[in-house]
Amino acid sequence: MLALGTPLPYECVSARPSAAALPGVGQGARHAIDVGHMPWRILGRVQTELGARCTGFMVAPSVIMTAAHCLWRDEAANFVQPSSVHFMLGYDTGSWRATARAVRFIIAPAYDPFHPLRTSQADHATLILDHPLVASGEILPMVTPAPGMNAMLAGYQQDRKELAIGDTQCHVVKVRGQLIDHDCAATRGASGAPLLVQKDGRWGVAGIDVLAHDGQGGTAVGFASEQNPDETVR
Repeated sequence: MLALGTPLPYECVSARPSAAALPGVGQGARHAIDVGHMPWRILGRVQTELGARCTGFMVAPSVIMTAAHCLWRDEAANFVQPSSVHFMLGYDTGSWRATARAVRFIIAPAYDPFHPLRTSQADHATLILDHPLVASGEILPMVTPAPGMNAMLAGYQQDRKELAIGDTQCHVVKVRGQLIDHDCAATRGASGAPLLVQKDGRWGVAGIDVLAHDGQGGTAVGFASEQNPDETVR
């Protein structure tokens, strides 16, 4: 039995247990999200040709971000090839607004897929797509989080993986360096989802969701103030 608050790496699995059995959900309320309207128009499903699925979001017209562990193959002990990764913008029950294939991705060298919890602060990946999917005006700003901020989190989660579901009534709980603890209900499949926070009445992206807690809530990775010139490019 895990202690309350113990972080768990999100995983993609095929079973559909009850919400009560899923890490990160607790007693939180989740509902279907309209991915055709702001601020969710940046949201989409990341899928590899091997069948792994996560959530991702647009940060530029032809660039998305997701969790680095979504691109790792345990059985082969390496990252997938970029060309095997597809992004389906606005995915909803078998349809999507637009789709593109990755041509390369960038992973921080500090992320160690053999020790994902120890290096969770670097669990993020930037994927360059083969063509633009959105206009610049649809991209949300990146926002520095603070405890108590209103937050929202939605993704393609294990128990409702064919549509985006989310918690729109949650908060930032604690900021620990680049890690952001929140009480948003989310579980496996939400890896790579944007943690949205409200600042001055507008929504922006505070980080990338990467860990579920035992109970309700999880942890997101915030954005570094400076780009690391030694990032791993594939």
